[in-house]
Amino acid sequence: MDMTTLLLYVITVSAVMMTPGPSMLLALNNGASHGMRIAGCGIAGAALSDLILIGAVGCGLGALLQASEQLFSVVKWGGAVYLFYLAWVLWHAPTQALVNTPAQGAARGRSAFARALLVGLSNPKGLLFFSAFLPQFVRPQEPVAQQYVILALVSAAIDCMMMVIYALGGRHAMRTFSARVMQWINRSCAGLLAFLAVGLSLYRRSDVR
Repeated sequence: MDMTTLLLYVITVSAVMMTPGPSMLLALNNGASHGMRIAGCGIAGAALSDLILIGAVGCGLGALLQASEQLFSVVKWGGAVYLFYLAWVLWHAPTQALVNTPAQGAARGRSAFARALLVGLSNPKGLLFFSAFLPQFVRPQEPVAQQYVILALVSAAIDCMMMVIYALGGRHAMRTFSARVMQWINRSCAGLLAFLAVGLSLYRRSDVR
């Protein structure tokens, strides 16, 4: 893979990932509600989901999801239900100071990691997007596995950078605004997650073609 192709991939992926999807909203909320350490755990979970999804594409699972209506429906509705659940949790989450005991911090870190990982893996749009998008940057005359590894690491790194920006924005908001405004931010994130859940429930495999 030459540098021109890789640079084009970086620019394109950055433009796609900067939009406020479920992972970005979770990073924003984690940064605002729990601080950067917990947000970092969520970011790690989301990055792992990127690596797993691209690995699945390289193994042909993206094509299987594209071909199987039943599998696609199961993943799609599972993802939509989970996003609705997260929206409900954020809507009812209390606004609280960033004071945690070590045990609470560890538990919340594990929870943030698991949530972000499940959000990434339960969204068929990500797998179908990578299935349609990645092959355009892979040269079949060169080692394919090596190229997928490079693209996976680059994608995860870009996703992490974008989520750190969102998390820092949430952390700054927590320091600047009142508890009432922070509750509004929580509920705004919840509303957007619910909106994305509705969008996912209406999503069709043909939308990536």
